[in-house]
Amino acid sequence: MFARFLKDESGATAIEYGLIAALIAVAIIGGVTALGTSANDTFNTVAEEIAV
Repeated sequence: MFARFLKDESGATAIEYGLIAALIAVAIIGGVTALGTSANDTFNTVAEEIAV
């Protein structure tokens, strides 16, 4: 029974998929944050130009 438990890799596969999903989520959050900051700067520049 113990040897069968050591050979079972189904839990390891689930953990790998979870880690991949977490890495993808971190990359998406980082990209959206950078894009949001860039867009905010652009809108501020346009607003300043219109105000002048």
